[in-house]
Amino acid sequence: MPSDCIPFSDTNYFSSLICDYLDQKSELQPFYNRFPELGNFKDQIKEKQHSFSKEHRKVLVQALRKQYKGVDPSDLTSQNIESLDTPTTFTVVTGHQLNLFTGPLYFLYKIISTINLTNELKEKHPEYDFVPIYWMATEDHDFDEINYFNLFGKKIQWNRNDGGAVGVFDTEGLDKVFEIFSSEIGSGRNAEYLKTLFKKAYLQHNHLADATRYLANELFGEYGLVIIDGDDSELKRLFIPFVERELTDQVAYTKVIPRAEKLEAQGYKVQVNPREINLFYLADGLRERIIEKEERYFVNETNISWSKSEILKELSEFPERFSPNVMMRPLYQEVILPNLCYIGGGGELAYWLELKDYFETVDIPFPMLLLRNSVLIQTKKQAEKIEKLNVSDTELFLKQHELINRKVRRISNINIDFDPQRKHLKEQFEAMYKLAEQTDVTFNNAVKAQEIKQLKGLDVLEKRLLKAQRRKLGDHVKRLTTLQNELFPNQSLQERNKNFAEFYLEYGDDLIPTLMKHLNPLKGEFLILKH
Repeated sequence: MPSDCIPFSDTNYFSSLICDYLDQKSELQPFYNRFPELGNFKDQIKEKQHSFSKEHRKVLVQALRKQYKGVDPSDLTSQNIESLDTPTTFTVVTGHQLNLFTGPLYFLYKIISTINLTNELKEKHPEYDFVPIYWMATEDHDFDEINYFNLFGKKIQWNRNDGGAVGVFDTEGLDKVFEIFSSEIGSGRNAEYLKTLFKKAYLQHNHLADATRYLANELFGEYGLVIIDGDDSELKRLFIPFVERELTDQVAYTKVIPRAEKLEAQGYKVQVNPREINLFYLADGLRERIIEKEERYFVNETNISWSKSEILKELSEFPERFSPNVMMRPLYQEVILPNLCYIGGGGELAYWLELKDYFETVDIPFPMLLLRNSVLIQTKKQAEKIEKLNVSDTELFLKQHELINRKVRRISNINIDFDPQRKHLKEQFEAMYKLAEQTDVTFNNAVKAQEIKQLKGLDVLEKRLLKAQRRKLGDHVKRLTTLQNELFPNQSLQERNKNFAEFYLEYGDDLIPTLMKHLNPLKGEFLILKH
């Protein structure tokens, strides 16, 4: 596949915060540790090596061995798990929700970015080992965000009423989803593979976490991906000191709020605001906030409560019942993993940039933050249409009305640009203003009002002419809008809407190897792949 790249800032789909971060603007440098460039990893390795203990490594490896029971890992994945017990092995992490059948396409891009970065680091630093990690968000309780995927413009949804952490959800009812999925994708070699993959993942595993682990392992196990579930009592035990400090001192709140305010003062939108206590309590069918009132701790919307000594005893005996929220989950990750870099989307990196002071206060190294690869895949037919319509890759990312107007102006045999007329009109009024200076202020105001009126009149005429030309060139406009709607469903990025199944049907076993070949995580540009 040929490929091309454009700057993220030219896509109009990324915030000013992320674009400025990628440009390494000086005002953002206090919000991160090291920028993710290959030459900066050596110092990150040294910092993490000094802070991550042998004991944590042993607990981590034992937990992963236990989580992989019943899974058929590749030899490379097994080697990666065992290597985590040595002080010269480090991780690169991405995290994602347990979206049904991987959810949006960017699930693949996150993981491939992570795998490719570990390979690049190994080439640069052969004396160390680097393990790609997919952190499953098993403790998330936003079921409505993960219970569907889009296929050929249709929403295929899993309906159920459970509450609590999604990782422990049983897979009952997914047989109906499978029936719909099967009928949509038809037959053929690639379709049959997808049916088998779905069936083995979701109909032969009892819980959503196990199903997701199987699916990710099938897709990426041969590349050495290690999948971790943070909802683990032994891993949570390593996190007890930080949870205890959160309950008693509210460290996250006191440290993150000032950072968030500084970001806001610089004109950036704050992604997440911390709570006084950034923990949930987990129980059967329950994941609710822990709150403090009048020196007692309560589980929101329940009758559960403790004194300070009681909740610390509960934490000591049952650490698995305490679940970090979005503000504390990054810290939990860095406490239990020998991690160097977190790879995420723009929204994720935005809240990570609020956390550096918090990490420094609790004495945990702050990881590098890398924006995941983004990709627009163009089929052969789409690429041919783009060439015939004479549209550039960058223009495809324009808002639809801007794209159409620009194209109509370019191909029209009439000059739709009224700027020369505006210039001429302003020159005429300059003479009127000189005349007005010799009279009173009321005449000057009348001249100004007339100028505004006539300039607005030109705007109206220009818009009407543009509209008329759009009608005249209707066939061209229709083909252009149809093409853009195919590439940008719902006027959004392809990767945020489409499921990988659509592309697997088209490309089969070549899909993931092709992506592996072309995604360069450190390049920092939006990739366009053309069949």
